[in-house]
Amino acid sequence: MNEKRVWQLVLGVLAFGPLTAQDAQFAQFYAVPTYISPAFAGTGLQTRMGLAVRDQWPAFPGAFVTTNLAVDHYMPDINSGIGLLVTHDKAGSGALSYTSVAGQYAYEIELKRKVFLRPALQLGWVNHSVDYSKLIFGDQLARGGDVGTYEYLRGTGISYADFGGGLMLFTPRYWTGISFHHLNRPNQSLIGNETRMPVKFSMHGGWRTTLRTPVIRDHEQSIVLAYNYRSQGKYDQLDVGGYFERDPFYAGIWYRGIPLLKHYEAGFSNRDALSLLVGTIVNGVRIGYSYDITISRLAGQSAGAHEITLGYAFAQQSKKRAMSKRRIVPCPKF
Repeated sequence: MNEKRVWQLVLGVLAFGPLTAQDAQFAQFYAVPTYISPAFAGTGLQTRMGLAVRDQWPAFPGAFVTTNLAVDHYMPDINSGIGLLVTHDKAGSGALSYTSVAGQYAYEIELKRKVFLRPALQLGWVNHSVDYSKLIFGDQLARGGDVGTYEYLRGTGISYADFGGGLMLFTPRYWTGISFHHLNRPNQSLIGNETRMPVKFSMHGGWRTTLRTPVIRDHEQSIVLAYNYRSQGKYDQLDVGGYFERDPFYAGIWYRGIPLLKHYEAGFSNRDALSLLVGTIVNGVRIGYSYDITISRLAGQSAGAHEITLGYAFAQQSKKRAMSKRRIVPCPKF
């Protein structure tokens, strides 16, 4: 049996077994911050777009490819931000797919000068489907033919509503927040059983400092330290790292895992990857690339993960100058 068939079989088993599904993750999550929390909707100076594409474990044929598109806009007249978030994930040569479209709303409250609180809501619609013809079943392997179990299966997809929320506090130097996704715990079973999506909890934040140098007026330099903790079902993970920013160039390094505090099974520590990130801004377009160096027991087999992000802000310069004096969210751009 070749490697491709092995992984198609594994992914097929995951699709139908008693799996507690996990949301996709990104290394450059601040390139599309509304994926972390709807409270980030409208935290740009006006309108912005972000696109992230992640190829997870490319050494395994047809493994996991995730695409995220986000658009958000700030409405200063009503102190509100709105956003649209589209996420598509596919696995197993496209056999198993997940598509989500969500609307977001955040209200901005100025607690005191340059200190803001943002409660937010998210409402989405999800389609979860499988193409049985792209899976390899045991009877096909035994017979060596193309006729398989999938011909007798019914129900290729389901759709359901999905709710979430978030809360964020920020100043010009730091931000902190929490978010909850899948609050209604939708049933995601593809074969008529009951498999509830576990609630995903996220706690995130960071701090920015500007480096005082002789050329700061021409090329501002900053260091940003940040973290993002996520918990879903019995699994949790921590991303912690930092960025060096010298406009228009950016670089960062992140560690993903909680190795000293948690082991899911004997011999399996909670450590995943080191992420190396570089980015630049060309004609107003943010371009980022990151590579995950696997440090789990898949090291040397998975080929890590590649991620590319693009971003663009449509803010008018006159409005940008006026609004930046009032509200600055210090999180990174990548």
